[in-house]
Amino acid sequence: MSADAEAIPLNSQVNDVTEGENQKTYFHPETGAKISKNEYKKLLKGVPQKKEKKEKLPPPPTTGGDEVVEKKEKKVVKDPEQIFVDDTPIGDYKHIDGVFPPTYQPKYVEAAWQSWWEKCGFYKPNVEEALKKSASDKFVMVIPPPNVTGSLHLGHALTTAIEDTITRWHRMKGKITLWVPGTDHAGIATQSVVEKRLKKLDGTTRHELGRTEFVKKVWEWKQTYGNKITSQIRFLGASVDWSREAFTMDSNLSRAVTEAFVRFYEDGLLYRDTRLINWSCALQSAISEIEVDYVDLEGRTFLAVPNHKQQEKYEFGMITSFAYKVEASPSEEIVVATTRLETMLGDTAVAVHPLDPRYTHLVGRYLLHPFVNRRVLVIADDQLVDMNFGTGAVKVTPAHDPNDYLCGKRHNLEFITVLNGDGSIASNGGEFAGMMRYDARLAMEAKLKELGLFRGKEANKMRLGLCSRSGDIIEPMLTPQWYVNCSSMAARSVQAVRDGSLKIVPEMHEATWYRWLENIRDWCISRQLWWGHRIPAYFVRLPGESEAQVDKNDPTNSARWFVGRSEQEARLKACEALGVAPELADTLSLTQDEDVLDTWFSSGLFPFSVFGWPEETDDFKAFFPTSLLETGLDILFFWVARMVMMSLHLTNRLPFTTVYLHAMVRDKNGRKMSKSLGNVIDPLEVIYGCQLQDLLLKIDEGNLPPKEVVKAKEAQKLDFPNGIPECGADALRFGLLAYTVQGRDVNLDIKRLVGYRQFCNKIWNAFRFACAYITEDSFLPSHDLLLLSSSSTSSSISSISKRDLFILSRLHTTLQEVNSAIGSYLFGAATTALHSFFLYDVCDTYLELLKPVFTAAAASDADQIARDRKSTAQLTLYTVLEQFLRLTHPLMPFVTEELWQRLPQRQLLWPEVSSIMLAPYPEPVPQWFNPLVEADFELLKEAIHGARSLRSDYRIPNHVKADFYFRSDSAVVLTCLNDDSIAQDFCTLARGNFLRFMAGDAAVPPGCCVKVLSDQLSLLVDLTGSIDIPTEINRLQKERERLTPLVDSYRRKMSAPGYEEKVPEAVRMVNKDNLVSYETELDAIKSALETFQRMLL
Repeated sequence: MSADAEAIPLNSQVNDVTEGENQKTYFHPETGAKISKNEYKKLLKGVPQKKEKKEKLPPPPTTGGDEVVEKKEKKVVKDPEQIFVDDTPIGDYKHIDGVFPPTYQPKYVEAAWQSWWEKCGFYKPNVEEALKKSASDKFVMVIPPPNVTGSLHLGHALTTAIEDTITRWHRMKGKITLWVPGTDHAGIATQSVVEKRLKKLDGTTRHELGRTEFVKKVWEWKQTYGNKITSQIRFLGASVDWSREAFTMDSNLSRAVTEAFVRFYEDGLLYRDTRLINWSCALQSAISEIEVDYVDLEGRTFLAVPNHKQQEKYEFGMITSFAYKVEASPSEEIVVATTRLETMLGDTAVAVHPLDPRYTHLVGRYLLHPFVNRRVLVIADDQLVDMNFGTGAVKVTPAHDPNDYLCGKRHNLEFITVLNGDGSIASNGGEFAGMMRYDARLAMEAKLKELGLFRGKEANKMRLGLCSRSGDIIEPMLTPQWYVNCSSMAARSVQAVRDGSLKIVPEMHEATWYRWLENIRDWCISRQLWWGHRIPAYFVRLPGESEAQVDKNDPTNSARWFVGRSEQEARLKACEALGVAPELADTLSLTQDEDVLDTWFSSGLFPFSVFGWPEETDDFKAFFPTSLLETGLDILFFWVARMVMMSLHLTNRLPFTTVYLHAMVRDKNGRKMSKSLGNVIDPLEVIYGCQLQDLLLKIDEGNLPPKEVVKAKEAQKLDFPNGIPECGADALRFGLLAYTVQGRDVNLDIKRLVGYRQFCNKIWNAFRFACAYITEDSFLPSHDLLLLSSSSTSSSISSISKRDLFILSRLHTTLQEVNSAIGSYLFGAATTALHSFFLYDVCDTYLELLKPVFTAAAASDADQIARDRKSTAQLTLYTVLEQFLRLTHPLMPFVTEELWQRLPQRQLLWPEVSSIMLAPYPEPVPQWFNPLVEADFELLKEAIHGARSLRSDYRIPNHVKADFYFRSDSAVVLTCLNDDSIAQDFCTLARGNFLRFMAGDAAVPPGCCVKVLSDQLSLLVDLTGSIDIPTEINRLQKERERLTPLVDSYRRKMSAPGYEEKVPEAVRMVNKDNLVSYETELDAIKSALETFQRMLL
């Protein structure tokens, strides 16, 4: 960074121009170097720049770590990587003989295994065996059925990763496991998507097609996209039993839905009533609360509204005041205010406070409605009215507002519906009849002004409910619907959690459970759709009765509704209730309710309907109740609670004993995954990679409006300028599981998943290295290490070294941590333990220490001791790798199966096991735990880190082996480091020539520099002959001259008046970090100069 720049831009590709105090500063978008304005303009035009010498950026602080390469290596042009393609026929065991790619290639590694697992029936449990087992010997779970509307997103991928990890873990623990897959018909979502597609592709509507033809179109959609979902789940490695795949509209599940409806009705819990509900005019259906998104408006706001064409956008966040004239007293008026002017067409009263002296004389009198031939009653209501707010008068529209509805019930007011289902003004709306509601709002405002009744309009904070499916503004509508009384079921569900019968993990969600269920309202279960389970209720008319005479929506005719498992059953029930002889049953006219059931009704039955309920099938007996329900925390009430309530009532059993709720997946900026934002990612796009143009094409092929398409594309270009790199399913799964440590929400950065592909590559490379030493004919794998003595320093294998004891002790701890983490649903902790153990203990430490062991044994003059050490090292390495693969398999099934199958002579360990998923899950081995050896190795690691830091600080070339000294007065420290094995390992990793020991008060030998590691240990390195001291002094002096003005510049800027107030926080943080970095480096340089200058004396 140049001395006069404010800060290195946080993202050079975006922030290539920054505003200084008086002028703009320009940075190269790739290198981040400061450039001139002309050069910046040339870059924008694509004009090549003149080649200039690059300013050498300061190296990172030399506080230890990476060693110095003696000289820059020449660039080597690598040959293109050979891409391996699997040719295994579907369902066959994978062809791996003679093929071992030199690098990890996820597409090759993950090929063939899923189809082989399925064909072998590894996912399918034995029902007869399951019937004999207790619940503790089985693990059963149903998948949260994804909507059949399209493809899965990364939230579904997290669900799959968690559930498959749990399932594979229990399977390897020896339990009979069953994970049932399925999809949900998603009534509103599916109908909405198909309707949009019909309009876009064919220019037609469902009403033009008719119900039968439209439903056929939806089934076609299901066949296409349902299979896509199935493929995605397979590619993620899910070990579900596909033979039991369920769809909520399948005949057996539909039968369960009908049975549940009938039983609820017969038990007196289900009824039909006319009440206010959330209505989507665009969908022309009632919708549930979960399908309503709320937006807070601070004031005047313009929004687009579906099916409104008179204006592009309409005004919201305003409150309009108008006057009602008092009947027979035209000089008197009452002024009311409303944010929904169009609803005044349905006003049947104006409420005032009974103690308000301004209106006491008007209570009981009537006001004149300006637009319809109706009188509006003045009523007194102390619950609805605050006489100190506004004019102290409130318009009452009982059929279109929840509070007004209750007021209307209290005062026995008339309920007048003034909106049609599509949001147009009804025929009782006078001159505004037929207008769309917000067009009518504008016309009514103009008319009020014309009549002299308009009293003003002002900004008003308000909360607006939007239909999540259509974007339409929700209208409270008074319509006849079917309801379930949930009170008794909710009470049982609350008690189940309180008494511990049902466990919710994490426990913090229990409060939400209690709050919802203890304040539960009756559940509206009917929807005005064509796609879904049609309500098994029939309206009956006697011979000679017409629709006009006997209206099915008239509440007085509610007794004419009959519920049955079939039309014939309903007909016979009607005969009995209406006094019609059974032989005359066919004379009755039955009309089935056209509405369908809320999707949550059928999905609430899923944990037992998939096993054949209401029949007592073998599956039902063997696998219900299930063990666990795992899902996102956002549907705790809408799905989980309803499953519990319905199961308790219909089966008298809990559907599962544990509920685990995972966090929500959001994008890296914390935004909800939304198609309109362009941040919804298909898991396959991460698994196989995806070019930017393909991401943009997907948006074009979707159902977004043109303006939303533009916004979504811009978001994709910003997030993925180079597309999404191929990561593989294992890396995706592991990365998603690692994110679960964050708590409620997962702010997912796709780039971080690329790092987990590198972890897979590390496992692959380590295995290839190991294979070079464990494939020899003389080596035979065994379980002998399980017989190690529990002694801290000795073992039954005499040639075992401290490094072997160390890695086995660390393996034991990792086995303990991972088993505990998965069993406690702490998947982030499991990934951390696996990642840390393999990278730092296995790769960075143990594998590096084995190289001289294998080299010594391969020498022509190797003695028996060297060969014994090699044999023990081979067995230890094999044991560690084999157990690590089994330990990691539930989280990363593909790469672990691939490598486990390649283990040399694996059959000697597991002669009857054909797949890693059927091998036993590794358990902790207490006799391996060796805290003394681990303590020794922690000291060794600290010493190695210090040695590497010294080599880096004093630029000792990599090829030079240095002479090291340990100086300490601690007998414990010296005893540990003086061990031949420890000393050898130190020299291996520190590139030491030899290691000597000194007393703590001994003088520093000439030519040595010192690094204090602790209050008990210092490390010395002899620089004599290792470096050219005068040359190093000259180099360091130049570095000091370069860094000193940089430090001074930063200090000057950061201490300038107004710095804290004028400079953005993000820039201040960058400046602070840079200053600390340069100061640290400068201190290291000064220290090194002092050392070198002493050496010249």
